Amino acid sequence: MTAFETITDTDLPERLRLAVTRLARRLRQQSGVDTSPTQMSALATIGRLGPMTLGELAGAERVQPPTITAAVGRLEAQGYVVRRPDEQDRRIVRVEVTSAGRKLLARNRSRKTAYLAKRLRALSPRERATLTEATEILDRLLEPDASETS
Repeated sequence: MTAFETITDTDLPERLRLAVTRLARRLRQQSGVDTSPTQMSALATIGRLGPMTLGELAGAERVQPPTITAAVGRLEAQGYVVRRPDEQDRRIVRVEVTSAGRKLLARNRSRKTAYLAKRLRALSPRERATLTEATEILDRLLEPDASETS
C-alpha cells in the first residue's frame, strides 16, 4: 500500500500500533544491554526526572509499586541506581542514577540512534521528510488527553 492509498479508520490504528510495537522491539534488540525493558524504562525515567521515591517512579511509569520495587532492586544490584535518604525527611528514600547507570543509558541511546540513523540513510529524501512530519504527529499523539490527566 502506498502513502497515497486510503487507509480506513479501522485499519490505521491497528497498522500504526503494529508498526510502533515492532520498531520498539527492534530498538530494544539493538541496545545490547542485559536489563529488561521495564528496568531500562525506570532507569531512563530516573535519569530524566532526577532522584525520586519508588511511589513517584511507579506513578511515572504507570506500573504497580511491586513491579518498580523489583526493577529497582535489580538495577541497584547491577550498580545502576542507589537509594539515598531524602535530605529534608530521612524517613523517605529516593532512588538516583549512578555514573554506571548514566553510562548505560548513554550507550543504550547511542546504539539505538546509530541503528535508526543507518536505516534512515537508506530512505529517499522524500521518505525522510515524511517521517519528520510523522514524528511531529506522533509527539502530539503522546500528549496526555483529558481522560489521562483526571
